[in-house]
Amino acid sequence: MTVEIRTQGVKPLRHTFGHIARRFGEKPASRYQEATYDVQSEVNFHYKPLWDPEHDLYDRRRTAVIMKDWYALKDPRQYFYGSYTMARAKQQEAVDRQMDFADKRGLLRELPDSARLAIVSALVPLRHYEWGANMNLCHVAAYGWGTAITQAAVMGTMDRLGMAQHLSRIGLLVDGNTGDSLAQAKRHWTEDPAWQGLRRQMETLFVTRDWFELLVAQTLVADGLLYPLFFQKFDAWLASRHGPGPSTVLDFLMRWQDETARWVDAVVKTAAGESAENRALIQTWVIHWRSVMLPALAPLAQAMMGDEGAAALADVDAALGARLVKLGFTA
Repeated sequence: MTVEIRTQGVKPLRHTFGHIARRFGEKPASRYQEATYDVQSEVNFHYKPLWDPEHDLYDRRRTAVIMKDWYALKDPRQYFYGSYTMARAKQQEAVDRQMDFADKRGLLRELPDSARLAIVSALVPLRHYEWGANMNLCHVAAYGWGTAITQAAVMGTMDRLGMAQHLSRIGLLVDGNTGDSLAQAKRHWTEDPAWQGLRRQMETLFVTRDWFELLVAQTLVADGLLYPLFFQKFDAWLASRHGPGPSTVLDFLMRWQDETARWVDAVVKTAAGESAENRALIQTWVIHWRSVMLPALAPLAQAMMGDEGAAALADVDAALGARLVKLGFTA
């Protein structure tokens, strides 16, 4: 008996969806392109929002920034749901190993009282800052225009909850899983005078209506100052006095920020490059939020690092200025 296996090639009639082909041509598209471009709902909204009858449910006018094509604000990481979840799953496995390593060896639990107090008073309260950042990115995702920006913002909301949980786990490593550090951190956030400036600015962001301004204020200015101050400068200050134990669980936060900054910088630079009006508007936002965030962080820098705090904050601000110059703004 002879079995003959034949193969036959079938030429596809089309390589991708019609709306993708109209944008990029009739050729195979990437998963990111298919999951991102021209997905934004534009017609048949049926009703005006009762809470904002001057706008449509999805409306380009919810920001003063004007773009010819909102899909120009693409994500350089090429994250869509599949690639994002796989990347974060791998990172979470690495973080879990770091946390288990720190837990089994008591790297935080066995620190001197002064070091544990510094972590609880300076780092763990940031779990509330991260929750606020989650809320702000939820606003961007809800009211932004174009899936290129809104899907990246949704992923950012999940990241910020993850950062809050990570900081909570650090607190539990310090207190031996009693939860006392979390209660103390909340009191610092709500009652400690050093934290009230940052808390006030986060609450101001909650009522900032222009979603692009909110994106700039939260992810470019606030994060651009806070992350290096706490997770580079304070981490180095702590390590010089108590060893590198805390650094083992803080490393991921800065690596996440470096990755996220690629997306933020690409979005802001593209929007500013669209027109002189966009550039001037974003520059105004940067100047304003930088001017209020620096005084808000100054007492925290002082409380964390004493006389070295002012110099550390100045270094962080200078680094943000250099980053802004690269994006085409005035430092």
